[in-house]
Amino acid sequence: MAIATLIFGMFAIADYQILGLTRAYYLLVAMRIVVVGLCLFLALIMLLRGDVSHEVWLHAMPLWVLATGIILIVPLRPDSLSTQVMAVIVATIGFYLLIPNLLTVVAFASLYLSLGFLAAAALFADAPPGALLRLALLLIMANGVGFCALLRLEKLQRRQFSLLHDERDQNRQLLKEIAHRELLEEQLRRVAERDSLTGLNSRRHFMKLADALLQVSREDQTPFSLFMIDVDHFKRINDTWGHSQGDWVLTRIAEICTQALRPTDVIGRFGGEEFVVALPDTDAEQAVIVAERLRRKVAALPLEEAMSELQLSVTIGIAVARGDEVSLQNVIARADRALYAGKREGRDQVVACAEIGAEKRAEDSLK
Repeated sequence: MAIATLIFGMFAIADYQILGLTRAYYLLVAMRIVVVGLCLFLALIMLLRGDVSHEVWLHAMPLWVLATGIILIVPLRPDSLSTQVMAVIVATIGFYLLIPNLLTVVAFASLYLSLGFLAAAALFADAPPGALLRLALLLIMANGVGFCALLRLEKLQRRQFSLLHDERDQNRQLLKEIAHRELLEEQLRRVAERDSLTGLNSRRHFMKLADALLQVSREDQTPFSLFMIDVDHFKRINDTWGHSQGDWVLTRIAEICTQALRPTDVIGRFGGEEFVVALPDTDAEQAVIVAERLRRKVAALPLEEAMSELQLSVTIGIAVARGDEVSLQNVIARADRALYAGKREGRDQVVACAEIGAEKRAEDSLK
């Protein structure tokens, strides 16, 4: 609209060449200044207000102001009727195709321009009936071409918008499907990584995490310890008080272990009533201290009234990885041997793998 009105104002140069500094010229210049000023003001309002798609009057007003200015040229310069016909046709096509607007708004503004121009030609330019008829046919043709072109353009725009809307719906559905799949994958991952009863790491996931810690400890040449924890007389707990009480015991022991360990330590349920703990940057002496703390906390666990006669305890086997050891299975096997040595010796104790080696050497010497 700003460009169209500036072009309209530019023709004041042609007015000066034809009329010179006359009263008619000053009236034309004043009219052009008013039209250009009003249209630019309305364009500025549109620019500042942003979304004005629902304000039809704001779309229609510049067209009517510009159409009025074109019509007023005829009474101010009646001798230029022949040249103004082309200007009206161009303006009509411009209304339809060059200035984005609603079809109804453009149609009414163009109809006003055509009828007003015909009336001005008849009243002020003394155009003969034949000339008026030819002028009317030209304006009908311009309006018909512009109307059909804009109608087709709007249909294409509606179809394009519909396709875009469908594409957005499909994209939203796709995003929902992706989010749903990611949620399912996350749930499956948690099921695979977590023990459903205790919430600890599953055996497979623990092996993955602990093996990574072992390799880091080997590369950094830092100590690495591992616990095997077994609940003493767990079968008797299940047989006497039921599996629900046994599950409660496992859950409480898992909570105690989780609270007593460091964030860098990794704990998992190894199977049944056995738990396994990997402690990076922990030597044998430190591992024994941690294991004893765990054993005492389990022994002090308050039990339900129905299980008051039970003395809950755990046996813990400890193994420390050698400096060049790369197999987690070997460390677990040594901790497991220490665990079963402690169970043979009466349970409710902490046994380090080094103690087993010393006992074995003593037995060999006796033999």
